[in-house]
Amino acid sequence: MRQAQRLKSVRYDIRGPVLRRAQELEAAGHRILKLNLGNPAPWGLATPEPIVADVVQNIVAAQGYSDARGIYSARVAVAQHYQTLGVPGVQPDDVLLGNGVSELIVMVLQALLDTDDEVLVPSPDYPLWTGAVNLCSGRAVHYRCDESAGWAPDLEHLASRITDRTRALVVINPNNPTGAVYSREVLLGMIELARKHDLLIFADEIYDKIVYDGATHHTLAALAPDVPVVSMGGLSKAYRAAGFRSGWLATSGFSGSDSDYLDGLQLLANMRVCPNVPAQHAIQTALGGYQSIEELTRPGGRLLEQRDHAWKSLVDIPGVECVKPAGALYLFARLDPEVHKIHDDERLVIDLLEQQHLLISHGTGFNLDTPDHLRLVFLAATDVLDDAVSRIRTFLATYRQ
Repeated sequence: MRQAQRLKSVRYDIRGPVLRRAQELEAAGHRILKLNLGNPAPWGLATPEPIVADVVQNIVAAQGYSDARGIYSARVAVAQHYQTLGVPGVQPDDVLLGNGVSELIVMVLQALLDTDDEVLVPSPDYPLWTGAVNLCSGRAVHYRCDESAGWAPDLEHLASRITDRTRALVVINPNNPTGAVYSREVLLGMIELARKHDLLIFADEIYDKIVYDGATHHTLAALAPDVPVVSMGGLSKAYRAAGFRSGWLATSGFSGSDSDYLDGLQLLANMRVCPNVPAQHAIQTALGGYQSIEELTRPGGRLLEQRDHAWKSLVDIPGVECVKPAGALYLFARLDPEVHKIHDDERLVIDLLEQQHLLISHGTGFNLDTPDHLRLVFLAATDVLDDAVSRIRTFLATYRQ
């Protein structure tokens, strides 16, 4: 039996051939150091106890289906969350809960795209966006983010990519994989392009609370009250509850003439019956309680110290550069092509895996058009990060393609 032809254009390399090779090595008895995924739990970053307690307390009541949009108390909490962030008019009926943001990404695109419709996606991107656009028979058109400007989107290049087939603009802020946190001016520039060309904006803000060094995350929808925006967030990162698969979206800026799209979203929500019910009970407590992520990202906090430690060690390797991330959980390092002459970065990370038993991700897996970047997750403790960077240093010292 052959797979559907539409899957031939779908890639999700961060869980692709490199991970499969790591699993083969593990099956052969090798211990692999995995710094490829932003999964907090394996590194001792546990879900806060009050959130777990609420899920346990409501487990009996969570045996049946919920409303297809999600339980009311959680949708109220999400609506109030966006109201406090300055997004006007968000109500519980504007909120849809999902099995993580990943499910919602597919749904919002399914509701929008016809064959060959175009969606503007950043390069580099979180590759689910590009894969999901292609899965929905659309076309992902990548706009450049400028490494020399701290990975901020290049607004001139973005404008040049808009055609009469463009339907939507994806904004990932804070960004995965670069860790960039976009300025208010950059966001306003992107919003103006969406306004001018009647584009829907998808604001992927799953890392909104994970920022460092006084960086400010600006909620995009709060800057665009007259532009249709679908804002997305969830519990996976800031609340260290990745396995709960608990995410949400909130719609704002839609006019009466946009109801057809919103009806499509409701149809898709009904077809999946409902999101998993137990994890929905975590949302109200998470959004309304003490925000424990702040003690991890401020001076002296574990995530900040791990970022600084890994970044300093990484850029100390000859021929390795890295823009220090202002947010998220990743270092997106550049290999100077004058020092490391790489033409196949997927081959590089497989060779690193086989020689050093270290699993990281390659830049072209994030739809970057040059094979000269690597992504490393800094969730591990500093001694583990030291070990990982030492393996990279040893490997690069003799590696040639």
